[in-house]
This record gives sequence, C-alpha cells and structure tokens, in this order.
Amino acid sequence: MNPQQQLEQVVVTAEQMRQIEARIFAAGMPVAALMEKAAGLTASRIRQLYPLSQVSRVGILIGPGHNGGDALVIARELHLAGYQVSLYRPFAKLKDLTAQHAEYAENLGIPSHKDLQSLQNCELIIDGLFGFGLERSLSGEIAEAIDRLNEWSQPVVSIDIPSGLHTDTGEVLGTAVRATYTLCLGLWKRGFFQDAALEYIGKAERIDFGVPPQEAWAILSQSEPIRQINLSSAKQYLPVPRPPVTHKYKQGHLLVICGSRRYAGGAILTGLGARASGVGMLSIAVPESLKPLLVTHLSDALIIDCPETETGAIAQLPPIASDFSKYQVIACGPGLTQQAQSIVQAVLKAECPLVLDADGLNNLAQLGTMASLSLRKAPTVLTPHLGEFKRLFPDIDRPDRDRIQAVQKAAAQSGAIILLKGARTAIAHPQGSVWLVPTSTPALARGGSGDVLTGLIGGLLAQSATSDGLLEALVATAAWWHAQAGILAAQERTELGVDAFTLSQYLLPFLSNAIDKT
Repeated sequence: MNPQQQLEQVVVTAEQMRQIEARIFAAGMPVAALMEKAAGLTASRIRQLYPLSQVSRVGILIGPGHNGGDALVIARELHLAGYQVSLYRPFAKLKDLTAQHAEYAENLGIPSHKDLQSLQNCELIIDGLFGFGLERSLSGEIAEAIDRLNEWSQPVVSIDIPSGLHTDTGEVLGTAVRATYTLCLGLWKRGFFQDAALEYIGKAERIDFGVPPQEAWAILSQSEPIRQINLSSAKQYLPVPRPPVTHKYKQGHLLVICGSRRYAGGAILTGLGARASGVGMLSIAVPESLKPLLVTHLSDALIIDCPETETGAIAQLPPIASDFSKYQVIACGPGLTQQAQSIVQAVLKAECPLVLDADGLNNLAQLGTMASLSLRKAPTVLTPHLGEFKRLFPDIDRPDRDRIQAVQKAAAQSGAIILLKGARTAIAHPQGSVWLVPTSTPALARGGSGDVLTGLIGGLLAQSATSDGLLEALVATAAWWHAQAGILAAQERTELGVDAFTLSQYLLPFLSNAIDKT
C-alpha cells in the first residue's frame, strides 16, 4: 500500500488536521493556492453529481472563515460554468481571503442575500457556513436559518463537514445541516465515524487535495493512528489463498461455548459464522439436549454435549472441552444465559485468545470486568453493543457521545481488544490504535447478527498464528467482512430480508466477489 493509499484510511481529529495544514503552509504552500485547489476539486465533483443539464439554480451558504472562502470559490466556478448562483451571506465580517473572494463574486455579478428565504427556489444548496473545528453551539439567526433549510426538500451538499457538527464527536452543536452529500476535504475527520452524526452527513466522499504524506505522518506519528478497514487492508488478514500444502489442524481449531435450551439459535448462528471463516476444525460445546439440533445444522463440526442445569444452561464443561490447550482460540457467550458464570470463570483461565460476546459479557460484568480480565495472560476480545458496554465499563461516561474515545478508554482500562458494535463499529487495541468499519447497513439490526460475528471473529483468529499486535486488525477484518456481507444481502434481499441465518449464507459469496475484483 503506497503512502497516499495509507492516507485514504487515516482518520484525524480537528487539531491534527489543523497541525497538518500548518505544516503544509510552513513548507511554502500559499493558503490561497490550497483553497483554490481544494475548492476547485470540490466544484468539479459537484458538477459531476449535479450536472447543469439537471440542475441550474444553486444556492450557496457563505460562512465567515475559510469554509466560506471555499464556498465562494465553488460559487465562482459554478457561475463561470453556467449555473445560476445565489449566495446567502449572513456575516458582515469575513476573514481576509474569504473577503477577497466575496468581492470578486460581487464583481462577477453573483447576487448575495442576507435572508435564506431568497434561496428557496434554488434546486441545489451548498453548505459552506462552518468547516472543521467548530466547537461553539449555534444559536440565533444562523440556527434559525439552518432549521429552516432542514425543512426544505432540495438536496444539500456540505463542504468538509455539515455546519453545526462537532468535528471529533459528531455531536450536534445546537443544530446542524442535514446534508445529502458531504465532501470531506483533505483527510477523513473523526465525526464521520460517530453514529450520532450519520443522519446529518448523508453520503460521504473525500476530496483528496494532495496532503503530502510526510507532513501528515509527522503529526500522526505522535499518537496511535485511527484507521478505516477496507478491502485493500482487509485482504492482508483474510485466510486466502491458503498454502498449497496444509491440513485441517494447520488451519486452526476453534472452540465455541454457547447456547442453552432457551437460546438454541445462538449456538447455531455462532457455529455458522465460524464455519464460514474457513477454520480447519470447529468444536462446539452446548447443553446435551441441544446436540441433536446442532448436529443437524453443523454436521462438519465436533459437537460436545455438556451436562446442563434444570433450566437448560451448561452446568459444566466435560474434559474434552475444558482442556483448553487443544484449541487455538475460544469464543464464548451467545445464548449461554446469565446462569453460566462458572463457565465464564473457567474460560477466563484459558491460555489462548478468548472472544467474549453476549452472555459472556453479561457474566463478565457480574464477575467484575477489570478484576477478571487482570488475571488473564492471553489476549481477550470483547464485542459489546452499547448497552453491554455500559454494563462492562460503568465509569466511562456517555460512551455514545464519543464512541471512538470510549472504546480507546475501555481497551486501555481492561487490557482487552474492544469491539464496540454500531452503525460504525470501532475496534481498539489497549495501546491506543483504532480500526473503524466505514460502512454498514441497518439490515444487521436483527437478533443473531452479532452471534454470526462472534463465530467469524473466532474462526479468523484461530487460523492466524499471529501476535497480539495484529489481533485487532484480524478482529476489524471480521467486522468489515460481516458488514459487507450484510450490505450484499440487503442489496439482493432488501434490508428487511436479512435475518441472521441469511447473513451467514452471504459471508462466502461476498468474499468470493471481493477476491475476484482484486
């Protein structure tokens, strides 16, 4: 992967972007030249998205800073290309460079207005009020104008980030523009990967105006990077192609401990996810009453029947399952019920990597998250959704406010790799690095989808004789693969047609298509 491709993956804070731009300017790039380049590329992309043959009247919102300057350059370029451009300019005082562009726009005869209502007949709105770095809450006339804009039906393109969103947390600062498209300038900002911001961002694209890699890495090397997982990075960790000479034990042995009489489906779905990973050997420990059912659905797996309680939970692990030295990885939790604390206590003593999900996490929280994990010498992977995360880490305040920061804190506190599920899943290593899954689908909001992911993660980890330093990349690869399979299934079945079993059946078709494309 070349340096520019690496920058496509990187996600920065507002302060990091500010420092990177400062280095670019210090190296001799004029601010005006960078504005011309970034805004010119943005104008070209807008013309591609909304050609003059389809849209002719364009309204552009002008802010007081350099985001407003970008918007004025775009206004000029669209005007010269034949669009009928009108400006909304609510600010009397502009930064010097922005003021120069405003003067030229006026000399070109581009009309400007102080009332947003003057733009209501435009077919497209471009939001250039505020770029990255906004921290104050919007109020007064500007907030009223944004609220009015959000009631209109025209498509809206935001430059860099929708005005009113916090660049890092994605938090709405009073109010925010609901964009149809957001064209992110330079490097991806953290707010694009916060669940709270997604309904405001719309479709997102990056406008690459040529950030020199050496200037970016001079800043980013000061802390652990935050990166997106995509096909180019994921294929480094996918278990294909296999070596020509191998056998099942070289492809890993995964032990899955899950299920109960009440939640039999969790065991099946976890097993299906693991099977799709290609793991060489799959053993599944379930209550003895579930063995016939599991054999029917997973005939290639070794089904281990366990003594069960009166309510149908696993009472204890038989010797074949409790000899953890036989397995490369253990995945534990889906469908166990909270009566299985002794099982979770047992697997916490395993000297191999452990993946805990669902009731594995609930039992861990009851046992004491930090105290229990501190006893482990081998790597641990926790895969909570937001509710489970709050139970595991009650001292992390409002994790939904900044999911990236929350997952970093949780990994640092626990020493575990944390996968926080969501519309933009985040995976953090205890040392601070974070992988983000950049796309997903609401089709995955179905019971059992997480069970499939647990099996997939366990299967991938079992196949890799890797060090702890790469485990989070493998976990991220599994989460990305899971999301992409969901997207493919939703395209073919609609979002309502992707139950967890169907999802499991799309894991290998997606992988086959992805490999063919590369």
